[in-house]
Amino acid sequence: MTRTPVPAAQQELIDRLREHLADAPVSREVSMFGGRCFMVSGKIAVSAGRDGGLLVPVDPNRHAELLSRPGAAQAEMGAGRDMGPGWITVAADAIVDDEALST
Repeated sequence: MTRTPVPAAQQELIDRLREHLADAPVSREVSMFGGRCFMVSGKIAVSAGRDGGLLVPVDPNRHAELLSRPGAAQAEMGAGRDMGPGWITVAADAIVDDEALST
């Protein structure tokens, strides 16, 4: 089986997330949604996208508030179908440093 190479921006983010989550109870990493998902208790904690951005599950009650942050957008599942409240993406240029990544 041939594996698709991981883009450099995604690999850099995966490495940063591994370091950032070193003390968290990450149970495993899984490739899905075109990214590398970090799983905790069988649920996605965060996913590193191929473009170096994030897919993040959020509290649906804070969805609108979090969408107002720089680089945040409604997560979509191809062809303009949004994933609904509780899922956002964060652009790579919004998480260039570790402080931005952790907020």
